[in-house]
Amino acid sequence: MADIVVVFHSGYGHTQRVAQAVAEGAGAHLLAIDADGNLPAHGWEMLAGADAIIFGSPTYMGGASWQFKKFADASSKVWFKQGWKDKLFAGFSNSAAMNGDKDATLTYLWHLAMQHGGLWVSLGIMPSNDKAAKRDSINYVGGYNGLLTTSPTDASPAEMARGDLDTARAFGERVAEVATSRTPNH
Repeated sequence: MADIVVVFHSGYGHTQRVAQAVAEGAGAHLLAIDADGNLPAHGWEMLAGADAIIFGSPTYMGGASWQFKKFADASSKVWFKQGWKDKLFAGFSNSAAMNGDKDATLTYLWHLAMQHGGLWVSLGIMPSNDKAAKRDSINYVGGYNGLLTTSPTDASPAEMARGDLDTARAFGERVAEVATSRTPNH
């Protein structure tokens, strides 16, 4: 089985709920970036040992949270030594609006993975985009390059759409399948 880490920042709990669903699908470890943009003491070691790293950040004002960016900047020490080269990467973002410029955040996460010499895993799930689609349908938000979820500003994390969480679990499963296919002795 592949070693997968979901490293994420969550400001209000919604992105954390998505991270938990992704980790459940992937059989992954959760690694939270704290409110000051720092990892716990063992965080960098967890990432070094991972076969796949899944990035997660809310989208604030058209981009990743500053806490996630602080983590990304700190990863330059790993970049300098090419410590994450050839690892699998994937990403997800949550925002309040259906579009919410989440794609800008996913593009940022992709660029970070590419700078580290990584290999990107897309969502790989067709969107629910016909008239029969409902908000609780899988991939209703219609992501391709990564997982997109939406949480209205007045909704608690417990009120997140079932379809978004089902899509998150399926995304985690996809990353795990790809990672396992690359891991020796699987």
